[in-house]
Amino acid sequence: MVYLNTAPLCHIGGISSLLAVLMAGGCNVLTPKFDANLAFQAIQEFKVTSFITVPAIMSDLVSYARKENKIGSSKSVEKILNGGGSLSEDLIKEATELFPDATIFSAYGMTEACSSLTFMTLSSPKMKESENPQHKSLTKSEYLQMGILVGKPAPHIEIRIGTCNSNSNNIPSIGRILTRGLHVMAGYWSGNKKNCPGSIEKGWFDTGDIGWIDQNGGLWLMGREKDRIKSGGENVYPEEVEAVLSQHPAVAKVLVVGIPDTRLSEKVVACLIIKDKWKWVNANPNSSLLHDEVSAEKLRDYCIKRNLTRFKIPKEFLIWNRPFPVTSTGKIIRDVVKRELMAPLQLQSNL
Repeated sequence: MVYLNTAPLCHIGGISSLLAVLMAGGCNVLTPKFDANLAFQAIQEFKVTSFITVPAIMSDLVSYARKENKIGSSKSVEKILNGGGSLSEDLIKEATELFPDATIFSAYGMTEACSSLTFMTLSSPKMKESENPQHKSLTKSEYLQMGILVGKPAPHIEIRIGTCNSNSNNIPSIGRILTRGLHVMAGYWSGNKKNCPGSIEKGWFDTGDIGWIDQNGGLWLMGREKDRIKSGGENVYPEEVEAVLSQHPAVAKVLVVGIPDTRLSEKVVACLIIKDKWKWVNANPNSSLLHDEVSAEKLRDYCIKRNLTRFKIPKEFLIWNRPFPVTSTGKIIRDVVKRELMAPLQLQSNL
């Protein structure tokens, strides 16, 4: 096993993977920081067999490989583990073309639970095309309506849904995701819980995430409780709206936030980065567009066709002309974007 450390060692995914590779007798390949060029050099020189990624890192790898004509050249890679957000259907397809012999897994986890809680296979060269999860589910509108399937827990991990609602008529309960086991931390340093997701009660750690468990034991993630948008008395989870919009061919990246509104309490706003070959136009609802043009009205129609409930469809679409702010692990910092949108309105945020 030759493992390329793409995640910083200050991140739970980075340090836990490095230690696991050492315990398994494998070889760790370290670079000063993540860079697509350095990553490909390391893969070629050391015949890297595995690494972990997040959507931003995978997107950078695909973009670099396309630019440098390296698609399909990295055949030593056998396993890729994605975390920190879901990969879009297009990105999974591009990743399988870039790493044709690799099985791509996805994991859901967090620092407080010592990294990954659940796992699932996104794509594998040993599977038939019709058996790959993205072909079975990602194209179905009901999949996007119910959240993101993040897999089943590892054998030593317990997961349940904490909810006050009784589960009647065999309808799955939606609530806060709780986990218990030896993987859970002892507690926060000095008891400091500021800006932390949840607490530990009777051994169960509250992740601060909202989800549900299907009849096969699969965990579905709907979003963060703290990111939930309350619009017109209805709950909107940004991740659900982002999952729909990210499938549109014109959308490179999307971030959804709730902005205070006098009538709705909060209105759903989508910030978009449009792909290079597409043009954003402020067209009238009845205007006809060229094949490479997209507008707010076209995106609303797209959401309707994908069966996104009407109150979840963004009331406003804003073009973001620069990269979204991200953490050291490539996660978009939603709070920073929300503050920036609220600043011109001179509104106070509770973030």
